Amino acid sequence: MSEAAPGPDGRLRCPWGLSAEDYLTYHDTEWGRPVRGDDALYERLCLEAFQSGLSWITILRRREGFRKAFAGFEIAAVAEFTEADKERLMADAGIIRNRLKIEATIANARTLATWSPGELDGLIWSYAPDPATRPAPRTRLDVPAVTDESTALSKALKKRGVRFIGPTTAYALMQACGLVDDHLVDCVARGGA
Repeated sequence: MSEAAPGPDGRLRCPWGLSAEDYLTYHDTEWGRPVRGDDALYERLCLEAFQSGLSWITILRRREGFRKAFAGFEIAAVAEFTEADKERLMADAGIIRNRLKIEATIANARTLATWSPGELDGLIWSYAPDPATRPAPRTRLDVPAVTDESTALSKALKKRGVRFIGPTTAYALMQACGLVDDHLVDCVARGGA
């Protein structure tokens, strides 16, 4: 039996998506839906890194602050950030002010700015597992925190100079960007519905 629970409209959803209005919207409209494009994937990569050690709701509620602080997560723009920008970011209450994560976000932009257009997109999506090999999860216990694909993706990104991307963060990225569909089997959002 699935753990999917009825939402405010009576339709079944993943239980985590019902814990706050922000989660409900994110669950229904974004999580698990395909994200393509280097800048869009860079944003998700950065936000997942900032989330490390925190709850996702903390990041979700500050996402607009992050977008404003990091030039809309445009790789080319963030790659040009200076020491003064780092200090500005450390003083910005609209984001998580973690120096290591801020420095990694800027360093990653500098690395990615040297890649060909579409290269980040192609690399990340090359690790999407075949959906036919992944049964739909029935409970939260059926959803892994790490997979062989996320471990390989993490290693590939690190080898190319990307920082702050371990296997768990890589798997969260894969879930958020639709490389895998971890909505519960009875969830209304399963399959991008």
